[in-house]
Amino acid sequence: MDSGNAVDWFIDRHVAMGDGARLAFRDPWRSLTYQDLATATRRFAGALALAGIGREQRMVLLLQDTIDFPIAFWGAMRAGVVPVPINTLLTPETVAYIVKDSRAAAVVISAGLLATLGEVVRAPGVPVIVSDVNGFGAFLSGGDPETVTATASPDEVAFWLYSSGSTGAPKGVRHIHSSLRFTAETYGAQVLGIGPDDVMFSAAKAFHAYGLGNSLTFPMSVGASTVFLPDRPTPEAVLGMMRTHNPTLFGGVPTLYAGLLANPYIGPGAGSSRLRRCISAGEALPADVGTRWKSVVGVDILDGIGSTEMLHIFISNTPDDIRYGSSGKPVPGYDARIVDEHDRPVPHGEPGELVVRGDSAAEGYWNQRAKTRRTFQGAWTYTGDTYTRDAEGYFRFQGRSDEMLKVSGVWVSPFEVEEALISHPAVLEAAVVGHQDRDGLVKPKAFVILRDGDWDMAALVTELQAHVKDRAGVWKYPRWIEFVESLPKTATGKIQRFRLREV
Repeated sequence: MDSGNAVDWFIDRHVAMGDGARLAFRDPWRSLTYQDLATATRRFAGALALAGIGREQRMVLLLQDTIDFPIAFWGAMRAGVVPVPINTLLTPETVAYIVKDSRAAAVVISAGLLATLGEVVRAPGVPVIVSDVNGFGAFLSGGDPETVTATASPDEVAFWLYSSGSTGAPKGVRHIHSSLRFTAETYGAQVLGIGPDDVMFSAAKAFHAYGLGNSLTFPMSVGASTVFLPDRPTPEAVLGMMRTHNPTLFGGVPTLYAGLLANPYIGPGAGSSRLRRCISAGEALPADVGTRWKSVVGVDILDGIGSTEMLHIFISNTPDDIRYGSSGKPVPGYDARIVDEHDRPVPHGEPGELVVRGDSAAEGYWNQRAKTRRTFQGAWTYTGDTYTRDAEGYFRFQGRSDEMLKVSGVWVSPFEVEEALISHPAVLEAAVVGHQDRDGLVKPKAFVILRDGDWDMAALVTELQAHVKDRAGVWKYPRWIEFVESLPKTATGKIQRFRLREV
């Protein structure tokens, strides 16, 4: 019987159709079929009831990417408990803030995180459930494998995600049951084109909206499988996973794609003999990275834009329509427009704020009424991203709305300058911010990470400035270039440009 709970469609449907023996998840130690997952999530739901954790209470998940993640995530939802996956790389202070802000009734934490985060998640009356290489063990064994799934409305809050906090304290984003299926039937089916025989590997972790769709929602929508990498997705680790598991689908972020291209062992399929599709989100993919990846690996990257508030990608390139340097066009099921500060549509080619409409939009922020009203206005979600749209309908990222620069009376996109810099063979990564000159006028300043090599720094500054003038425009070149070893980033890999403005 369909309870209305998303668990019915993503797990129990496959068992009822006779596909329970299909592989759902694999990590370095264990594997899990859809039947195993159904049983384990029922046990988890039953164990939560025995622990006194009831419907609509929040449960923080501080889990690395192992099969315990889907057990805890879907097991909580089966019980009507609200799972709150959070980033395992956050500082202890930020983790403590989220545990307190969400009013978590319980915490599930990977054993490997206890040394750094164990103390901050412990609070009076909040049980801590530890996940280790052997699974939940005693906790799961106490749960009834026949636990009944909680009935839910499609509009009922199912889970929370916390925003990355790149411009302030993280915000609790509340998502409903039906949003998961909506993203699967739009992006998953119509852009990614996932099928039951696909194997997905997402370097973006499952605690992140992008990784959650990649690793859980999309494969489970069709009975496909996912391979998990619990550790940090370094280029070496990613290539090792590609060689070992031969995934057909790969989800990464622009910084990782650039790092993989710089690895001497990169080659056709990035190590996978079955790789057929790659996707990217988190930040805009520089055109040069996309074209070089296609040349070296032999597979295109479908770049797109999504957000925690919209749950996954809502504008994307598609397999038969790739325009590197753009985010593509709206995913079927979504509408997008670009507006000025008065909410009026802007002409083609003019920058404005990107707003989007689609049924995966969050219900709102937890205890953030003013920010909820600013972001969620009727059916439209205001992204805070500055975009342009050309006459052919392709959307192009310009930067966060508070990061755009006005130089000599003309708007300049930091991303456009960064993209020009990255296209130079000496540059691995770049970030551009506004900086005042001696007259108090704002001009672009670049922070650059160089590829390995013997560079004449003084000469390279002049060369890079000329390169940007040629690629982006004379007035857009960075007046200052600072060579650095690293760039400040959020734990999900987004560059924190506001920190560079303080330098």
